[in-house]
Amino acid sequence: MARILLINPVVREEDNPKHIPYGLSLLAAIAMGSGHEVQLFDANAHRLGPEAIRQVCAADDWDVIGIGGLVTAYGSIRQIVRIARGMAPKSFIVAGGGFLTGMPLEMMAWLPEVDLGIVGEAFVTWPEVLQQVDEKDFDFSSTLGVCYRSPGGDPVLTAVRPNIREMDTLPYPAWDLLPLEIYFRNSQLLFSEAAFTASRRIDVNGSLGCGLVCKYCWHLGTTGDMVVEKDENGKNDVRFTYGRNIRYHSPQYLVGMVKELQKRYGVDFVSFIDENMMTMHVASGRRWLFELSEEWIRAGLQPPSRRDGTPDGRNRGGVFWSGTSHANLHSPEVLEAMFKAGCSHLVYGLESFDPHILKNLGKGSSQHTNATSVAICLKSGITPIPNIIIGFPEETFQSIRTTIDYMTRLGIYARPHFATPYPGSEWYYAYKHSIIDQYNGDLEAFVLDLGDASKITAVISHLFSGIELVGLQEIVATRNLRLLDVVENQWRSLGRTQNLSLGSQPRPSFNFVARKVKAPIAT
Repeated sequence: MARILLINPVVREEDNPKHIPYGLSLLAAIAMGSGHEVQLFDANAHRLGPEAIRQVCAADDWDVIGIGGLVTAYGSIRQIVRIARGMAPKSFIVAGGGFLTGMPLEMMAWLPEVDLGIVGEAFVTWPEVLQQVDEKDFDFSSTLGVCYRSPGGDPVLTAVRPNIREMDTLPYPAWDLLPLEIYFRNSQLLFSEAAFTASRRIDVNGSLGCGLVCKYCWHLGTTGDMVVEKDENGKNDVRFTYGRNIRYHSPQYLVGMVKELQKRYGVDFVSFIDENMMTMHVASGRRWLFELSEEWIRAGLQPPSRRDGTPDGRNRGGVFWSGTSHANLHSPEVLEAMFKAGCSHLVYGLESFDPHILKNLGKGSSQHTNATSVAICLKSGITPIPNIIIGFPEETFQSIRTTIDYMTRLGIYARPHFATPYPGSEWYYAYKHSIIDQYNGDLEAFVLDLGDASKITAVISHLFSGIELVGLQEIVATRNLRLLDVVENQWRSLGRTQNLSLGSQPRPSFNFVARKVKAPIAT
C-alpha cells in the first residue's frame, strides 16, 4: 500500500486559519479506508513557511504527495509543488480540487511538477489512482476524471467521472490528522452572540451542489455542471453548463457526525459550509431543513438557551450552528424550526438591490425578496449576514445609490466585495480576453492575484475603472450618499457619460454554454 502525504496549502494568509481542510481530510479517510498509510500536513494551520514544507517532504519515502484547494490558494500550491518535486523527486505528485478543475490544461502547463490532475469529484477517482500507483500502472488514459501527461509531457484530459449518487456512503473526515486545536483557538466569529462565544467550532459539509446558475459563481465539477469536449484546437477541455446534480447527506448522517464531533472533541458550534442550504431544502421538497432541525433536537444537540428561551451567551451547552441561505427560498416556518434547533446566523448573498443587476445575475432573487428577507430572518431570531457586491458589468451610479438606499433602510452595514471573474465562472469565460489584457497577457498573474474578492483584481465593470471601484467600495461601506453625489457630479463635469453600449455584454467563450444537460451520475 502507498505511503501518502497530503498537504493543505495556505488559505487567506491575511487572516487566521479558521476553516479545516474538509475535502482533503475526507480524501485522507477514503485512502486510509483502502489500507494506505496517510499523513496530512496542514500548512494553512501551522503557517511555518517553506522550510517546514521541505522537512515534511523529505521526512519519508512518499509514494504519493497530494495537494488541492480553491484557485485562491494557487500561489501557495505553486510554491509547495515546486518544493515537493525538489525534495521528493521520486514521489508521484497528484493535484486536484477547484483550482485545477476550472482550468486543468492551464494548471498542468503552469505546474510541470504535477504528474496527475484529478478533475471534478474525486471520491471514486482518488482510490482508483492510488490503486494504479500501487500496481505501478501509470497509464491513466482510460481513467475517468483525470488530466494526465502524454509521453511528451502535454496534459491530456479524460472523460468526466460521474458524480456519486449517495453522499451517505462517504466516511467521516480524518479529523485526527488535523491540528484541530489551532482551529479551535480561532473559533470566534463576529456574526452572532453564539458564534462569538464559541470555543470549539468546526466545519461540516452537508451537501454538494446548488440549483442556482449565478454568473459569478465558479464551477468545481461536483454539481453535474461539467462536460469534457473538444476545444477549438481539437484537445479535450472542460466545458461548463447549467446541468445540476443536487445531493445532500441525510439528517441522520449529519447529526451522527456532529454527535461524534461533540463526543471526541467537545465541539460547541458547527459551520455548515454548503454552497446554499436553502436550495438543498427546496430540492428535497422543502423537508431537509425541517428534518435536520428535528433530528438535531432529538439527538440532544439543541442548546439549552433555545430550549428555555434564554440568551445564547449564558448557560451554554448543546451545539449551535450556522449556514447559508437564499432570500427567495426561505420561509418563516423553516427559519423558526432552524432557530429552535440552534441555528445562530445565516449568510445571505444579497449582492445588490438594483433590479437590473439582480435580473441578470441568474440568482433568482429580486429587490423585493432581498429587502424582505432581512426582516423575515431577524424575526425568527436568526442573524442574517448580508453579502454585498459592487463592480458588476451593468453597475452605474444609480445602481450603487439604490443599494446604499436599501442598506440604510434595512440597517445593513457591509464592506462590499468586488465582482470577480473567478476561473470556472460564466463571467470568467465571457471576459477572459479582457482579463488577459489587464494582466499584460499573463493569465497566470491574474490567478496568482486572486483572493476573497475584497480587493480589486480584473475589472468587469463596463463603466468604472479599478481605482473608481476602490473609492466606491468605501462609499458603500460608509453609506455616504452625499459623497456619491459629489463624485458623480465631478465625473460628469469631465464629460463622461453612463453609456453602457460602449462596453456591450460579450458573448461567452467556448468553455461556457448556457444550456442544461443531463448530468452524469454513478449508478
